[in-house]
Amino acid sequence: MTVNRQIMIRELPKGPLQHEHFEIVEGTVPVPGPGQVLLKTLLLSQDAANRAWMQGATYRDAIGAGEVMSSGGIGEVIESNSELFQPGDKVWADIGWQEYAAVDARAISPVPDFDGPLSQAISLLGVAGKTAYHGLINVPGIHAGETLMVSAAAGSVGSIVGQIGKIKGATVIGVAGGQEKCDWVVNELGFDACLDYKDESSPLRKKVAAAAPQGIDVYFDNTGGEILQCALFAMKLKGRISCCGAVSMYNGKPQPGPMGIPGLLVTKRLRMEGFLVSDYAHLDTDAEHDLSRWAAQGDLKVIEDIIDGLESAPGGLIGLLAGENRGKRMIRVA
Repeated sequence: MTVNRQIMIRELPKGPLQHEHFEIVEGTVPVPGPGQVLLKTLLLSQDAANRAWMQGATYRDAIGAGEVMSSGGIGEVIESNSELFQPGDKVWADIGWQEYAAVDARAISPVPDFDGPLSQAISLLGVAGKTAYHGLINVPGIHAGETLMVSAAAGSVGSIVGQIGKIKGATVIGVAGGQEKCDWVVNELGFDACLDYKDESSPLRKKVAAAAPQGIDVYFDNTGGEILQCALFAMKLKGRISCCGAVSMYNGKPQPGPMGIPGLLVTKRLRMEGFLVSDYAHLDTDAEHDLSRWAAQGDLKVIEDIIDGLESAPGGLIGLLAGENRGKRMIRVA
């Protein structure tokens, strides 16, 4: 065990992310220091936020050229210099796009025991499921009889948000790119409607108004940009907006934010709140309990999009940013 394949950032993108922004190198397997563990990478999470980290510091430090591409993932402990973990333990950590990583033991968390494939520790019970759960249940709240709109409805978070909305008795309207994807969101995930933002036959704002003639109570925003703009105009009085991400703004030149802020917030008395999944870590047990139960009962479908091979990570992220995935995209490394 001497070679550690790594995918480095060759140069930071100034426009859309491309394969040439990355390079594969062969390094040496790191030696864990005091209080560290050596992890063998099993699964890597792919998220739109990976691209945002290339633009500058967000809720974490920016990543730059010459660095291993950052990513959270699941690894197996191979060596341990910490009493917290033993060889064979499965853990969640900021591993990066590499086959092996030495990580401080206090910066990682054990994968909980559950019935299901290991991948569900990233999808259903991991960052995707918990982001969807906390971002809907604990940020705006959702109630039976309300109307919920979700952007990026076929994605890792949006697909779960909409299903939770249906479980709670809401009318759920998704927004996705392409009629085939919209049909899948309705027929496979059970949304009441899904609007194709790529369809230019009529403006998206008119589509939203037709789908929700009484207005929207809760909007779960994964995209920012034009879809957020349309949602703002469609919100009911005292509506709530949960701001999870802005994927439409990550992969290229920055765009101007929505018009009507703060005017629409004031006149409609809207509540618009951003969040990180870590804000609600103290409620993760609630999320794990409910998500597991709903999946076991067949009320919530777990959709995973797993690609094999570390070398597939750049193409996987590029495709995710283009909206080609359905459900939670991951890279299986080992």
